[in-house]
Order: sequence, then structure tokens, then C-alpha cells
Amino acid sequence: MFEILTTDQMYEADRRTIEGGLAGDVLMDNAGRVVFEEIIRHWSPRSVSVLCGPGNNGGDGFVIARLLRDAGWSVRLGLMGDVVSLKGDAALHVARWDGAVERLSPALVVGADLLVDCIFGAGLAREITGEIAELITTINSSIASVVSVDVPSGVDGNSGAIWGCGVKADLTVTFCRAKPGHYLLPGRLMCGELAIRDIGISDQTISEMRPNCWRNDPVLWRAGIHWPGLDGHKYHRGHLLAFGGASMTGATRLVARAARRSGVGLLTIVSDPVALPVYASDTPGNMTAPIGQVESLLNDCRHNAFVIGPGYGLGDDTRSLVLKLLHLCRSTVLDADALTSFADDPSTLCFAIQGPTVLTPHEGEFSRLFPDITGDKLTRARAAAKRSGATVLIKGADTVIAAPDGRAAISAADAPWLATAGSGDVLAGIIGGLMAQGMEMFDASCMAVWLHARSGTDIGPGLIAEDIPEHLPGILRELWLASRKKG
Repeated sequence: MFEILTTDQMYEADRRTIEGGLAGDVLMDNAGRVVFEEIIRHWSPRSVSVLCGPGNNGGDGFVIARLLRDAGWSVRLGLMGDVVSLKGDAALHVARWDGAVERLSPALVVGADLLVDCIFGAGLAREITGEIAELITTINSSIASVVSVDVPSGVDGNSGAIWGCGVKADLTVTFCRAKPGHYLLPGRLMCGELAIRDIGISDQTISEMRPNCWRNDPVLWRAGIHWPGLDGHKYHRGHLLAFGGASMTGATRLVARAARRSGVGLLTIVSDPVALPVYASDTPGNMTAPIGQVESLLNDCRHNAFVIGPGYGLGDDTRSLVLKLLHLCRSTVLDADALTSFADDPSTLCFAIQGPTVLTPHEGEFSRLFPDITGDKLTRARAAAKRSGATVLIKGADTVIAAPDGRAAISAADAPWLATAGSGDVLAGIIGGLMAQGMEMFDASCMAVWLHARSGTDIGPGLIAEDIPEHLPGILRELWLASRKKG
């Protein structure tokens, strides 16, 4: 279940499933039943209030309430609006509930040990105010555990934005596939544990809809990994040029270490001569060359990939070198100073991108380079990728990778330890190393983000950027052994 569906795509999947013969009320019953199963898996019987809104989420709530009551739980049910206002499948399930229906209000929170949030679904598109906002404030300040159905009420399913206020859940149960709002901040912070459950919508139905957004996972890119063969040599694994600054040498040294640990065959750091002794002494496997030799280096087609930006410095010289590299149409990663140097003239950068190129901005760099592109992170990454012709990776706890053709992936890793100096430089090096080995730019970006995040999760507290490259061989070995077993 790695595809991510928008709210409209989920509605379409429901529609196709119903047209295929599964009745809508059965689909709703299935939804309520899987939430019930998750509840009894996580908690023993206790007093529960099921909080229902006026739409299909509320219909799910009536199913959940009925199943919990039949299992011996003490259940109160509150509804926003009148029972007679419920339509369609929700109305059918209201008729199957013979208990009391209270008015939805903060009073339902009092005395409850568990709250089931079925107020609003993923398609909410208006600010929450008034008594419902008061109710949500009461929910969030209570000591009761909270289960949200589909998405926490108040969270936009497509963007992760909060419509004024939102329920903070301990568990969110969604159906068939996750939505972008489950993984994009701040919505992700509201979901707690996320359970994705099957309710009868087939994989074939999802496949026929051709989704183009995924949760980042090896299933997405493992077929594109270029593992070395017994008959290969180092030039088969690529030769990366990493361009280093004269003073902030640590950034490019991290790039180099990460690229080599990712498997690149050879790596040369190109720098002002004054800094070459620092780069040469960092590790014996690094080769170095003065920037004055850049023309001859670029004329050698074996130098098939470039990383420039980390610690390189801002200004005209950086811009000129970036344009020279892009003109060659070889695999190129632009980060940090290589991006900010074009803040006053981003159109020149976009026009120059013709070959496989990856841009790796954090939010500040993105806003300087694409100031007119607004919206949620997924929307902005896709728009920037389409405009530039590059794969665009917007870094953060909810890193988004977008390709020019509209494909996108969202990182769902839980790795706060990666917020440390040099972490982004390491990521740029991994991407460059994978591209030098022949990996397609979107796949390389996704794999690099996954490796980076997995390292952060594995290492945990105390992580510094230097730790990440040293952790890569173990993870790569796992992937390699899995590929051999699959073969």
C-alpha cells in the first residue's frame, strides 16, 4: 500500500468499487469494522464517546458505535446536526443504531476514556469555528485516548494543512491508501500512529487509476539500483566530481564521504589550490584537482556526475561554473550555494537545465529560488520540477521528491535526529553517488532520501552528519541481499 491518493482519487476509487458491485453501505460497514478492529486491538473495553459529523465519516461512526456496544463497551454517540439530515449510506447505518443520539458538544468528552473522532473527513475545505472548535479544544486537552477516522478532523487530506484547529489523535485509521495529508506537516503531527486498512477496494482498481504519488520505500526504486557485477571495474561505477569551497571545506568532505559510501567508483574534489591539502588529507581514497584544471576535467567524459553547492560560496563564479556543468547534460546535483547564487535570476538556471539534474533546497532556499510558487509542499515541489525540468527535492521532516513528469514521493520516516549541521551535504553526496552509478534522477533521489532517513532512524540520539556515511554499507548490504534473494 505505497500509493498515496488524493481525496478526489479516493472518492473515485469508492465510486468504481460500488459500480463494480460492492454496495456503498457494505463499503461503509467495512470501514467501520476495520476501525473497530483497530480499537479492540489497541485498547480493552472502556467508556467511549463516538463523535459523528454530518457526512460519510459520521456514518462510519454509527457502525463503530454499534460494533463496540455489541462487544460490551459503554458507548455514547453524538451527532452534529439532525439524524434526518443524514443521507445515503450514512442514513442506512443510522437506522441500524437503536441507541441514544446526543447533540455533538464538549459534554461528550466528560467521563470518556476513549474518543472516536468521526466529525470531518479528508475533504474538509473550510475553517472550523464556534462550538466544533470548542469541542476540538476540549478533545485535545482531555486525558482520553483519541482515534480519528480517515484523517483527524480539521486536517486537509491533500495538503496536511489545519483548517483553524484540528484533533490530535493517538491513532488514525484510514482506508485503502494513505493521503498526502497523512505524511505532510503539520497534518502528520496530528495523526499519531497511522493504520491503513483494506475495506474491499481492489489493488486493480487503484492501479487502473494510475496514481503518481507514493510513500518513499524501496519497492518504488529498488529495480533501478545499479549493483556492481563481477566483471565490472571502478569506472563502471562512475566518477563523481565534487566541487569544494576554499574555506568551508567540511561540507564537501561530507559530500565526498557520502558519495563514496553510496558506491561511486571514483571521486575527485575540485577546489581552489589553497584548500587542496585539507581535502587530500581527509581520507586517502579522495582524489583532488585544482579548479584551474576544470576544463580538462570536464572534457573527460568519464567524469559523469557532479555535485556543487555545499560550502562552495556564493556569487558570479559559482553561477558561471554551474552553467558550464549544466551545459554538459551530465548527472548534476545542485545544493546550497549553487541554488542561492541564482536567487536573483532563477529563470537562467531553469533554462540551463537540459540533462539529469537534481535540486535539493530546504524551505528557505526554495522560497528564494521559486518565490512565486505557493501552496502545500507537494504542490510546490511538483510545480518547481515542471518549471525547471529537474527533479526537485524539498528537504524537511516530510521531504518531498518530485520529477518533471509529475511523479512524486513523500518521506514518512521518523528521524528528527537528522536536523544537524552537514546532514544535507551528506544527502547531496548520496544522490550524486547513486546518479554517477547510472541511477535515474528521481529513483536516485528517492533512494538517497530513504537511505538518509533510515540512517537517522537507526543511529538515533547523538547522531552527527559524519555518522551517516559510515552507516550506509550495512543498509546497502541489506538491500543487496534482498535483491539476490528475490532473483
